[in-house]
Amino acid sequence: MNEYAKLKIVNSHLDYDNVSLIKPSAHYFLHIAVEVDNPGLTPFFIFDSPLKKKVIKKSKAFCAKLLSEHHVVEANVFKATLIPPGRSKLVAEKKDIVNIAKYDIAILIEVDSKEKLLAIQNDASFKEMISFLSKNSNRVHQIAASNARRIGAVDHTTQGVFLFNYFYAEDVEQNLEVWNYTAGWFEKETDLDNSTLFLPLKKDDSDYAVINHCRWDRLADIIPSLLFKSTFKKYVLDNFYENNVGAMPILYRVVK
Repeated sequence: MNEYAKLKIVNSHLDYDNVSLIKPSAHYFLHIAVEVDNPGLTPFFIFDSPLKKKVIKKSKAFCAKLLSEHHVVEANVFKATLIPPGRSKLVAEKKDIVNIAKYDIAILIEVDSKEKLLAIQNDASFKEMISFLSKNSNRVHQIAASNARRIGAVDHTTQGVFLFNYFYAEDVEQNLEVWNYTAGWFEKETDLDNSTLFLPLKKDDSDYAVINHCRWDRLADIIPSLLFKSTFKKYVLDNFYENNVGAMPILYRVVK
């Protein structure tokens, strides 16, 4: 059977090896994305408003409470720094139906069982946190997810450049296939050695088909490749577009 049965592959003369995948994590994840300060026309998230500082402080306290009371594997808060090159033109074409990602704060919670995930979601403090975020932001998006694909574990213990890439797609399987097909480019051209692809447990609860999460040490590890390597458009973005997949990447730093 064709490994990429659903794909319409373009620029097939550009030959990249298949991405090196390891077994997906058996853990579950809660991802909460929050838009507080809209960056407007600039790709940079430069200023932190008093409201954003308030939301970050509350989010950090919430994660600390989770770590002490629910024995979660990890709970981290991220602050956006930059919308990098790579936002799909499909997103612009479908702007009337796509929830365009402009989230300047992200929370990622990792647990080792579905029971713990449900316990957190049903906890009063979690519901209070979601209510607080909703009242103090322009938009909140939250999902519970499993790990569909994995290049390697993402290290949150040291500072770096963290990507959350929000994918729009009408066909989730097609999105998974084109991610698989193009991920080899990032492995070769940016020395990417980690990535965790989140698949929402309930499709109808998410505005995005999948969300990819990974890390580089420095901006210099990723931005020059996106700007100056022509294969990024021809191999990655063109294949996204031809397969009705829209990428909305945002780069973050973990809040320590």
